[in-house]
Amino acid sequence: EEEFNTNLNNSLLVYLPKDIVAGDFYWHKQKENLVFYAVADCTGHGVPAAMVSVICNHALNTCVNDFGLTNPGKILDKAREIITNAFNNHGGSIQDGMDISLCVLDKNDIEKHGFYASLQWAGANSPLWLIRTLKNKEPELFEYKPNKQPVGKTLNPTPFTTNTISLQKEDSLFIFSDGFSDQFGGERGKKFMSKQFKNFLVSINNLSMSTQKQLILEKFREWKGNNEQVDDVCVVGVRV
Repeated sequence: EEEFNTNLNNSLLVYLPKDIVAGDFYWHKQKENLVFYAVADCTGHGVPAAMVSVICNHALNTCVNDFGLTNPGKILDKAREIITNAFNNHGGSIQDGMDISLCVLDKNDIEKHGFYASLQWAGANSPLWLIRTLKNKEPELFEYKPNKQPVGKTLNPTPFTTNTISLQKEDSLFIFSDGFSDQFGGERGKKFMSKQFKNFLVSINNLSMSTQKQLILEKFREWKGNNEQVDDVCVVGVRV
């Protein structure tokens, strides 16, 4: 977490495993001028999901360290191959894998423009939310849709799409697992839901990332109340 905050210094990280170990994990790596970061949600939770997350984490590191990949779509393609082979070697029919949102930022942008001017992003069943405040207007949230397939064994797999997204100074980028939106709570014991999560993030966008982190934690605990936590929760926000 300390290394994460050093390389992405205007950021927030909320990590609340359901159990002692988790299927959700955040991943971060800096290689030369590139900063990679991701939130992944592996099949299940608890110990079985944690074992899957070890294999998935290793696959991401192998893609960048050993194969030298930097394009997020290509990284997910190769990670799927590595993960599928790993599980095939342990029985051949395991359907485990991960949903993931993977971002790549170029620190050379900061030298040229003073901020990250563009983002490369790819998603597997997990979107990217960008919150932007235009001059004299209210913040607006833009959603970038992922490929509708996991990183793992799937019917009719297709190559993952790499999106290049132009950024503006003070944009906020959010990637996350579904644990927050799927949490039951409130007066009626309903799920928090994606729409309410979007509205909440937009409503606190003008605050510092450290303050936003505290408010996200408070909102989750307030919503959950006395209900059991249903899944791992992981949220990463980065202000450009």
